[in-house]
Amino acid sequence: MGHGGNVIDELVTDHREVEEMFGRIESLPSGHQDRKVYADQVTIELVRHSVAEEAYLYPAVREHVAGGDALADQELQDHATAERIMKDLEGCDAGDADFDRLMGMLMSEIRSHIADEEGNLFPRLRQACPMDTLNELGDKVRTAKKTAPTRPHPAAPDKPPANKLLAPGTGMVDRLRDALSGRGKFE
Repeated sequence: MGHGGNVIDELVTDHREVEEMFGRIESLPSGHQDRKVYADQVTIELVRHSVAEEAYLYPAVREHVAGGDALADQELQDHATAERIMKDLEGCDAGDADFDRLMGMLMSEIRSHIADEEGNLFPRLRQACPMDTLNELGDKVRTAKKTAPTRPHPAAPDKPPANKLLAPGTGMVDRLRDALSGRGKFE
């Protein structure tokens, strides 16, 4: 992930990539080992995406959009729910009884979140925020995703400044663990 353009275009492209991964998971039979590989990949991308939104998108929504505090708070609640599901999913193999249930819950939560962002939050932000600010936010989001954690950390702070300070260190540890374990990669 890291596509260029303003923050809205960047995040919508991320949404499409996540939906593509969901489609790959759905196309495989229950218990197929590649379902876990795709679940790990989608978790990596969702965590990076969420960390970047929490660091830059939601503060901009609070600043520029009328009623932005309530919108941002709802989005943070959605992230917390998804992160708890991803944490539970992290401990499951594709053949585990809970895998399909948790994956279904995650897909439902994320699809609802995407629909809300794209149908409500993004249009309101685009209308309220100057284009140069949206472009700057796109750059910041792309940079944040490069150092963001790749594993769910439900207890981690989700608001600035603490999230901006802790995410890069946590991300470095996560990427090291991923590299050592091969998590998120096909063999």
